[in-house]
Amino acid sequence: MSELASEAMETEFGTVAGWTEEAVRALGADHAVPAGCRGSGSEGALRWLADAMAVRAGDRVLDAGAGVGGPAGWLASARGVRPVCAEPMRAAVHASRALFGLPSVVAVSQALPLADDCVDAAWCLGVLCTTEDKAAVLAELHRVLVPGGRLGLLVFVAVAELEPPLPEGNTFPDPAELDDLLAGAGFTVTATARADLSDSPPEWEQRADAVDAEVQRRHGADPAWAQAQEQSARVGRLLGSGALEPRLVSAVAT
Repeated sequence: MSELASEAMETEFGTVAGWTEEAVRALGADHAVPAGCRGSGSEGALRWLADAMAVRAGDRVLDAGAGVGGPAGWLASARGVRPVCAEPMRAAVHASRALFGLPSVVAVSQALPLADDCVDAAWCLGVLCTTEDKAAVLAELHRVLVPGGRLGLLVFVAVAELEPPLPEGNTFPDPAELDDLLAGAGFTVTATARADLSDSPPEWEQRADAVDAEVQRRHGADPAWAQAQEQSARVGRLLGSGALEPRLVSAVAT
């Protein structure tokens, strides 16, 4: 399966991305980062990765599978980096440009339209779980990173048997598989942590909730909204059971 191949995931990352942009415009720019990061990491998780990757002002940083650009927007504001976003869904790319002014390109993470050795750091948040071709994603990230470049990942790993119904379009690696994939792609892991996806500031959560409520007000009768909510609920159930674990990884390209 290619990245975002299923109809359910196209709805979540395409249709809902456009709705999110619409809602943020209605509610105000201070809602953009919290809404754009929902599902891609909490403020604490992003801060942990930025620290572990030792990103510095002026670094060229790729966000592969960037969604609507929330994490890249946060990184640009909080750390002064120069981000570029790659994302396969056109509606999400439009949102990242409109909401954050980020340079963004329509591309899958397995085939990045970037030169070799062109970025100092890259992160890839919740993307490895959306493709069976995980080795190709990691190989591309290694290719575009400078020697010694830093990689940050948020990966949902299966630490126990996953009971159905499973979210459509996802294939969750187990910890050993993830380790083997990273080593095979030429990365040395420098730090790992279990992500707490609920450790954002209260105002962050309130703004993200407000955007969700505005989207539901406008589009709640659309079957695509129910489909996206079902996808989210399935992931939430697996996380709540402990069978699925959100893992943060920092690594260096060797």
